Amino acid sequence: MDYQLTVREAQTTDVSAIMLLISEFAEYEKLVEWCEVTENDLHEAIFGKQSFVQALVAMDGNRYVGYALYFPVFKSFRGERGIFLEDLYVTPDLRGNGLGLVMLRQVAKHAEKLGFARLDWQALKWNEAAINFYKNLGAEVDDENFDFRLRGAAFNKLTE
Repeated sequence: MDYQLTVREAQTTDVSAIMLLISEFAEYEKLVEWCEVTENDLHEAIFGKQSFVQALVAMDGNRYVGYALYFPVFKSFRGERGIFLEDLYVTPDLRGNGLGLVMLRQVAKHAEKLGFARLDWQALKWNEAAINFYKNLGAEVDDENFDFRLRGAAFNKLTE
């Protein structure tokens, strides 16, 4: 098959398509019940007055086939600035074509341009394909830490 694959920074006109890809990603990760983001939430996070998220879209011609969402982080113990990769998604029909690597490389180059020297992200424990992909890049698995999440009533209680 002949592909016309490109990766570029997202534009405001891409938000609806990114939303569809986020829904696909949530379904793939079996986390549909967690997928509560609205188009407005996404637009504000990437393009709003207080935007803090960067986004890439992957295209095959005019078809959206992937995206990446990422934002800056600071690691206090090491004094390192870096990028947290929230999402890296490629549609199932194009996995294994190097598109994920192209997007990840573009995120790394963005980090480097900012003077950062690290990327952080998460993968679900059952997602062997992603884990192998990341390990083959030389990524380290952090077995020492748990992820914690505070939201809803628990978050509201803490803010009282």
